[in-house]
Amino acid sequence: MSMVTEISKQNSIANRFLAEMRDTAVQKDPMRFRRNLERMGEVLAYEMSKTFDYAEEEVVSPLGEAQMMLPTDIPVLATILRAGVPLHQGMLNYFDRAENAFVSAYRKHRKGEDGFDVEVEYLSSPSIEGRVLVLIDPMLASGRSMVLVYKAMLRMGRPKAVHVVSVIASNEGVEYAQKHLPASTRYWLGAIDEEMTAEAYIVPGLGDAGDLAYGPKS
Repeated sequence: MSMVTEISKQNSIANRFLAEMRDTAVQKDPMRFRRNLERMGEVLAYEMSKTFDYAEEEVVSPLGEAQMMLPTDIPVLATILRAGVPLHQGMLNYFDRAENAFVSAYRKHRKGEDGFDVEVEYLSSPSIEGRVLVLIDPMLASGRSMVLVYKAMLRMGRPKAVHVVSVIASNEGVEYAQKHLPASTRYWLGAIDEEMTAEAYIVPGLGDAGDLAYGPKS
């Protein structure tokens, strides 16, 4: 698990954002929930930026020149709709030069059964050939959606590096992703929870991130 960064293991303000997202009382305010998702995206983007490639550049100020180390990587931020949109925006606030991809993936429940299949329905993306690819989804539950989205993204090229960003993950989801994504993939997670229900909801988790951000779906 050396490639996994779990932000809640560190003492930082990010724990306040995460606590509010879990709190059933605070969840009644969808605007606050969306903003906390966005703020977690900003925190995780900052941490991730430390792993990018950098080069020295000269910057001219009104009073002279400064030599600065600036990132050379321009990532592609790929988000699973719809819950991922606020988290995506938070990362885009920091990676403001990033290119963007959006993927529609959903759970297709089997009639008369508890199980479900994950289907990728829509993909809009630039080329990811030789790029840093960031896969974004607030919840990494079973891990199946993330893996299917990665495989769909390969139609757009082969990235040089892959990062996974989630606010809450399950142990099972992290293990599944590590088994099916490239071994060099780095994981940037708010917290990892131990349990998952038969319906693939993380416990204690926070509930359905999409519904909390945008209202229940029919």
